[in-house]
Amino acid sequence: MTRVAYTTKPSLHPAASLIDAYAAVRSLTVELCRPLAAEDYVVQSAPECSPAKWHLAHTSWFFENFLLVPLLPGYRSYHPRYAYLFNSYYETVGTFFPRPLRGLLSRPTAEDIFRYREHVDEGMRELIAGFDPERDARSVRHVQLGLHHEQQHQELLLTDIKNLFALNPLRPVYREVVVEPAAPVPAPLRWLEFPSGIYDVGFEGQGFAFDNEMPRHRVWLEAFALATRPVSNGEFLEFIEAGGYEEAALWLSDGWRKVKEAGWQAPLYWERVDGRWHQMTLSGWQPIESHAPVCHVSYYEADAFARWAGMRLPSEFEWETVAASVPVAGNLLETGRLQPSAAGNASHQLFGDVWEWTCSPYCAYPGFKPLAGSLGEYNAKFMVNQLVLRGGSCATPRAHIRASYRNFFYPSDRWQFMGLRLASSSD
Repeated sequence: MTRVAYTTKPSLHPAASLIDAYAAVRSLTVELCRPLAAEDYVVQSAPECSPAKWHLAHTSWFFENFLLVPLLPGYRSYHPRYAYLFNSYYETVGTFFPRPLRGLLSRPTAEDIFRYREHVDEGMRELIAGFDPERDARSVRHVQLGLHHEQQHQELLLTDIKNLFALNPLRPVYREVVVEPAAPVPAPLRWLEFPSGIYDVGFEGQGFAFDNEMPRHRVWLEAFALATRPVSNGEFLEFIEAGGYEEAALWLSDGWRKVKEAGWQAPLYWERVDGRWHQMTLSGWQPIESHAPVCHVSYYEADAFARWAGMRLPSEFEWETVAASVPVAGNLLETGRLQPSAAGNASHQLFGDVWEWTCSPYCAYPGFKPLAGSLGEYNAKFMVNQLVLRGGSCATPRAHIRASYRNFFYPSDRWQFMGLRLASSSD
């Protein structure tokens, strides 16, 4: 597979730009599937993961269900049962096939799904071509939501493939290692200090944002300091060798229970071979890179490491306050590395490499208003029992991420590119 390139940022107008953006996002999803064999499209490696062909179909279902069926005169759904098979969780739309059983769907075939995508793309081109930017502003926003939704699934597609390949004793290679110039050894961890005060957080301005990023509002933050880079593999290895996974005092009660039940002794995909730690990557079996950010750790592991280090995890608002003045750049999907990498002294790695756990529960902002209708289910109904992550990862498209972006997962999840950055409270 050649290095991926995604440079077209979805635009609200004019229609021609939206068509180009639609084509760019949709074609990238197909490009990400090119290294797969026919068998790879079907298998589901875990209940929280989905087969590759399901991602291809569900992102098409989203456009079909929320745009083509209600808005394009004369549009015919590709298949009457696809609405059931590829609805993810929208209760107000109808019933849906059980998520843990998606890997049992040997039919429709991947070839059928690609034909389905072409059918939807043809309809979307016709629909977008007829848009008037002012009259159809709401519909244009729904197209843009669909594009950002598909970008989320591009990342999920890659992490689900990685999870699937990691279970295979053959250690399959999704793509060969991208050879990069040797990264400089990172400088010792330093601290970015901020005084107590009122800070503005949340999205405001032009461009796209999800409803859970709004409204912009003010928060009081006590004086804090944020580390200049994420925690590295080498630093996390020190935690392991110091007996961190055996020390109950470091762990939240639920986390300690999970460690014992699941037998965790290291981050997901780590394994010691002949006395040396290796990990599964999308480029196959590789030695641990000491200076790269640690990834595939749960919130429980991130929190335990922070306690062991005498620090804590930042709140999402502390993280955003620091990131708000930093341009979006870093080891994102466009680099083609698909693996966290060490950075030099000039980079704080706030964007890309790994999603960074915060200590903030995923909940609504003051004055939050979900999208109207069924699309209100996109974010709002998940605002319980999950924690916020910030910053994007090596599998996140650059046009998809911003300082106000709020990702969210359950504290035991770790199959995504999840890492951590330390924070402390200033005296």
